[in-house]
Amino acid sequence: MPVPNLHPPRSVTTIERDAGRFAVKWDELYEYRDLFRFWVWRTIKVRYAQSALGVGWAVIQPLFSVLVFTIIFGNLVEIDSNGVPYAVFSLAALVPWTFFANSVNESTASLIQNANIITKIYFPRLILPLATVLAKLVDFAIAMLLLVVFMVWFRIVPTWNVIALPVLILLMMVSASALGIWLTAMAVQYRDVRYGINFVIQLLMYAAPVVYPATLIPDRFQYAYALNPMVGVIEGFRAALLGTRAMPWDLIAIGALTSSLFLLFAVTYFRSKERLFADVA
Repeated sequence: MPVPNLHPPRSVTTIERDAGRFAVKWDELYEYRDLFRFWVWRTIKVRYAQSALGVGWAVIQPLFSVLVFTIIFGNLVEIDSNGVPYAVFSLAALVPWTFFANSVNESTASLIQNANIITKIYFPRLILPLATVLAKLVDFAIAMLLLVVFMVWFRIVPTWNVIALPVLILLMMVSASALGIWLTAMAVQYRDVRYGINFVIQLLMYAAPVVYPATLIPDRFQYAYALNPMVGVIEGFRAALLGTRAMPWDLIAIGALTSSLFLLFAVTYFRSKERLFADVA
C-alpha cells in the first residue's frame, strides 16, 4: 500500500526583473484591446448622441473656417495659394489641422473627464488619450469628403502622390497623440493646462502653413520650420491632392523624426506621472 504524501507541494515564486517604472507595457495594452475598441466606440457615440447637429459639426467647422480665411487671407490680404483657388488651398490644410487641433484639445481633458473611472478600476491609462485621437478619424473622414467635393467643383485632379496619404495620416495621428498624451498628464496635476490649450492651439495654427504656403518661409529656415510635424503633413496633403508643389519628403522626414521622439518623451512623462492620477484626478 503506497504511503500518502503528508506534505503538500510548496508553491514556487518566480522573481523577474521589472520592466521599469517609466517603461510602456505594450503587452498590457494588447491585453486590454477590447476595452480600447469599446472606448473608441463610446467616444464616437457620446460625441454624436449629445450633439444636436451630429456629424454636421465635422463639416461646419472647416467650412466656416474656409469662408473666413478666403475672405480675409485670400481676397483682402491676397496670400499666394500656389496657383490653385484659395478656398480649396486652405481647406486642404484645414482638414488635417482640424483633426490635429480637436484631437489634442479633447485628449488633453480625457483623464480629468474620466476621473471617476480612474479612481475605481485599473486599466492602462494610455487608452484614454489614444482612443480619443482614434475616434476623431470619423470627423476627419467626413471632412475629407468635403475636400473631395471642393476638388470636384474646382476641377482639380489629385496627383499620383496621393498614394502617400496613409503615411501623412499616420504622421498626423502620431503628432496629435504625442502632444495629447503629454498635455493630459500635465492637465491632471496642473488644471490651468485645460484652459490654456485653446490659446496654444490657435498660436500653433499660425506656426503651421494653414493660411499661407510654406514657400513663404525663407529657404534657410525651412528645416527648422519643419520641426513642427504638421508642416510636412499639411504641405504633403497639398502636394498629393492639389499638386501645388513637389512632394516635400524632406519636410515630412524631419517631422516624422520630431513626432517620434516627442511621442517617446510624452509616453515616458505620462508613465512617470501615472501613479499620481488616482490621487489628483
